[in-house]
Amino acid sequence: MFEQATTALLRAVLDEVCENLPRDETGARTHVACKILEAAKTGETTPDELRQIGRKALTQAPSMWR
Repeated sequence: MFEQATTALLRAVLDEVCENLPRDETGARTHVACKILEAAKTGETTPDELRQIGRKALTQAPSMWR
C-alpha cells in the first residue's frame, strides 16, 4: 500500500504521538493509527502534518479512564 519509507514514517509518528499512552490503551492507539492512515491515504505525508493529526486524534480517542 505505502512505500517502505512512508510506512516507517507512519509507525514513527504513531509511536511518538502515543509514547505516553499505556500499552493496554489499544482502543486509543488504534484510533490514532486509523486517523494517521486516513491522512496518509489522502496525501498528507509530512511528519508535522501527521503528528498534528495524530495528536488531535489522541485527544478524541476513547479511553477507559474517561
